[in-house]
Amino acid sequence: MTAWFIVRAEVDPSAKAEFDKWYEDEHLPDAHKAFQAISAKRGWSSIDTNVHLAFYEFADLDAANAAVNSDAMKELIAEFDRCFPDNVTRTREMVEFNQAL
Repeated sequence: MTAWFIVRAEVDPSAKAEFDKWYEDEHLPDAHKAFQAISAKRGWSSIDTNVHLAFYEFADLDAANAAVNSDAMKELIAEFDRCFPDNVTRTREMVEFNQAL
């Protein structure tokens, strides 16, 4: 079944507009291509409006893990840290679906 790599970012309100534009124009397209993901989606939480979530879809957990452990991932992290060194914190999750209706 499919697997999803999920990045949750808590964005300082002072950086939100810049972060949103950068993620839309650069980071999401770059990550989608670098990961060779099936799809890439992102959005802002409606519960905590400073929380941004990005979702990258893979055919299976092996493909997701290969992308996350790649040199491309290291480059994406370095670019993220360069652009937002102090005002964005993030966590990462990997989810493999084992049931769908």
